[in-house]
Formats: sequence, structure tokens, C-alpha cells
Amino acid sequence: MSTSDLQPHYAIPAPAIPSLPIKTSDKSFPVRRVYCVGRNYADHAIEMGHDPDREFPFFFQKNPDNLLFGKDFPYPPLSQDVHFEVELFVALKAGGTNIAVSDANALIFGYGVGVDFTRRDLQAEAKKKGRPWIAAKAFEHSAPVSEIIAAESVPTLEKKKIWLKQNGETRQESDLDHLIWKVPEVIANLSEQFKLAAGDIIFTGTPAGVGPVAIGDHIQCAIEGLADLSFKVSEPLKG
Repeated sequence: MSTSDLQPHYAIPAPAIPSLPIKTSDKSFPVRRVYCVGRNYADHAIEMGHDPDREFPFFFQKNPDNLLFGKDFPYPPLSQDVHFEVELFVALKAGGTNIAVSDANALIFGYGVGVDFTRRDLQAEAKKKGRPWIAAKAFEHSAPVSEIIAAESVPTLEKKKIWLKQNGETRQESDLDHLIWKVPEVIANLSEQFKLAAGDIIFTGTPAGVGPVAIGDHIQCAIEGLADLSFKVSEPLKG
């Protein structure tokens, strides 16, 4: 039996595997899943009308092909209130279930900065009706991201500022030290609910200051000494 006989014969062309570039490497990082943590900065929890205490974190997902690299963010349909949320993201090189906090850092391939765009009006309507947030979060191009910075190039995440500017004005500014659940804790908690694996991306939460964007806006964001990202908000895509 030849190797070709073992390959599946798809009824339609197989979708491409989403991937992200890696700084100082000619290789790409294949993305398996994208997880997001809700309300992981106390000031943002208060901003959104919630208790900032360390309640067990909750998670939702975007789709791997929602990630957007090197392109402008097209304003999405069905919404007139799209908000930016700057976040540290983590890329995993291995996973598992029920991971101990002490073992979590060893699973990290690298880090980056991204924006979790949210159709806030659709989210508010879903909250009122007790419905999932999928339409508000997991829409096309909803997660512009930087390239991935290898973990060995990042000795520590302590005392690193995270910020976002809109048209040159600072809108979000905090420090990774202000995460309610630190990165190893996020990984450990997430692994209690899902089996994590190599290729997973985890957005770790956003600080206060989230707000709406308009077509033509210029967004700049960064994590001090780690990664930066810059793009514009463009006209909606046609077709």
C-alpha cells in the first residue's frame, strides 16, 4: 500500500491551516484553537459592571481564521458599536488536561499582542436574552495580532505595560502585573475545561478603557519590550 493510498480523499478542497509568523524565524506557527479569557483585569470588570474579585475565570472562543495579521481591520456588518480590547496572547507548544500551575510555563511557545474586537451592541443584546456571544466575538477578522515572540526571548512578563492608542490618543493603559489570573493560572484553569494542545492561542484579557472604533481610525498597541501592532480600521469588505 502506497502512502498516497493512506491519505484521505476529501469531497471538497481542504481548508488552509491558519498560521502566524514567528519573529526572527522563517517558520510559521499553526493555529489549532483560539481561547479568550473574560474580565481578567479588575478595572475592566468594574468598567463592565461586574465584581472584580477572583471569581473562577470564564472562557469563550474565536475561530483560528478570525486572526488577522499584517492587514487593516475591516469594519464588520450588523453592528454600529464595535469596541477594541487590547490583550496579551499566549501561544502553546504543548498541552494536556488538568495542568498544574507550576507546569504551565513550560508549555508556552511564545507571546504576542492582539486586539479582541467585539460587536458590543450584539453582545449586549445576547446578554439580555441569555444567549451565547458568538456573533459578537467570533466574526471574520475580529482578532488583529502581532507576530509571535518566542518565549525564550521573554525572560519575564512582570512590570510590562500594555497599552492601546486610537488616532494617537491613549485609550487603554495598564500593566501585566494587574492580571487577576496570571498566565500560568489561566492555562491551568482552562485545561480543567478543555484539553489544550500545541497550536492553541490564548487571549488573556483586557484592561479598562475599551471603546468604539470608526472607519478611518488608526490603532496602535503594544506590550512594553515584547511586541507591537499597528493597523487602520477600513471600509467593510464587499462580497
